[in-house]
Amino acid sequence: MNSEAQEIVIKPIGTVHSPRVEAIDDNWGSVVSKIQLDPTQFDEQSLWGLLDFSHCEVIYFMHGVSPEQIEKTARHPRNNVNFPKVGIFAQRAKSRPNRIGVSRCRVISVKGLEVTVQSLDAIDGSPVLDIKPYMEEFAPIGDVYQPKWSREIMSQYYQK
Repeated sequence: MNSEAQEIVIKPIGTVHSPRVEAIDDNWGSVVSKIQLDPTQFDEQSLWGLLDFSHCEVIYFMHGVSPEQIEKTARHPRNNVNFPKVGIFAQRAKSRPNRIGVSRCRVISVKGLEVTVQSLDAIDGSPVLDIKPYMEEFAPIGDVYQPKWSREIMSQYYQK
């Protein structure tokens, strides 16, 4: 592997407008947000057909995390010492190296360049990097397993 990583520049496609302005860990299930696409890059045709899907995946930049907060090693999830210390890539913490978030959410409506979604765990002002329709065929193949501590963390995450 090349020791000098190539720098990647990504131009956001839009912005999240959410009632949540702080990245609180739980209760994202009832949050309704709007994604406004950048009209200098897109017209309404870019969203044609999205409403035919119940869910979409939104890839966004966690702009509320400062570079000083980035974690690169192991830590206790949610800083809870009752959970095992695991590497940053074995958890979905917001303080990840590239601050990229991925969220599956319900598509509520599409109007012009605006997509209304439910359960998007991005705060107000988050730059959107991409939107993809969710298809069952992209779900994991085979049995899915995860540690008990992760189920405990997620038990309240999408609660309404």
